[in-house]
Amino acid sequence: MSLIQLRKSFYQKLEPDEGADRLSRLVDLFLICLIAVNVLAVILETVDALQARYETLFAYIEITSVAVFTVEYFARMWVSVESSEFRDRKHPRLAYALSPMALIDLVAILPFYLGIFFSIDLRFLRVLRLLRILKLTRYSSAMSMLLEVFREEANAFFAGFFILIVLLILAGSGAYLAEHQVQPDKFGSIPAAMWWAMATLTTVGYGDVTPVTPAGQLFGSLVAVVGIGMAALPAGILASGLADQLRRRREEMTQRFRTALEDGIIDAEEEDQLEELRKQLGLSKRLVFEVRKQVQRDREAENEAICPHCGKQIRAFGK
Repeated sequence: MSLIQLRKSFYQKLEPDEGADRLSRLVDLFLICLIAVNVLAVILETVDALQARYETLFAYIEITSVAVFTVEYFARMWVSVESSEFRDRKHPRLAYALSPMALIDLVAILPFYLGIFFSIDLRFLRVLRLLRILKLTRYSSAMSMLLEVFREEANAFFAGFFILIVLLILAGSGAYLAEHQVQPDKFGSIPAAMWWAMATLTTVGYGDVTPVTPAGQLFGSLVAVVGIGMAALPAGILASGLADQLRRRREEMTQRFRTALEDGIIDAEEEDQLEELRKQLGLSKRLVFEVRKQVQRDREAENEAICPHCGKQIRAFGK
């Protein structure tokens, strides 16, 4: 086997969407389980009694995991030239290294090596190690869909956050003007008043800081009402983006069914390809079944509208 063939084989085993054989699925399952064990170990390490009792076990888990994740990181770097996304770049491996998933893989192993070469607070490293859960994005269609929505709706989210910042400054300034003389300890400056504004605009309402003057209470009521709308804005953007993603994935599945039914039947190979596509798109079997039935009904209706003698389409009366 040549080096190029070996690299292509490794790429198919490492990429969830590329390999369909048993070994590829086992590699995916092993990495998913290892990520889950890592996250659980990091969480349990924060319990002092468990840390004291199972310190050695936690250390073995960490060392083994970092070794596996390091090999995985450099292996993915090596095979990245096989990906259609990076192979046409001038520096494909550099382009892959700067991609979001590669950066997540790097963050997964970086805390361990930082702890070796630099004196860093271990509690800070534990928090960074929890970011390994982001590696599951590669194997979760739901997470990949969510990230795709964030990417596509980035401008809308930034616009929403910009409006929130403007309202936060205005609300903090108004609260300062209304309350700073009565409550100098809580509204003595605009930055201090912005804490109340943030809690009110986000509808959290801790209650540790509240206006007491009539003007402050009236202004606070208006800010609270505006806050309800601000809380709904990102949720609406996210819901709309997810619905649009699901619609496009359903349309892609529908188109693939239509292509497969061009010859009138779906053979075993096409069935396997459609099932792989279903998994990649994260669609449920029930939804795909409905799509399939709809495509079959549409095709039957098209066939019924064709004259069996001349092969021409029969037009409805009056058209």
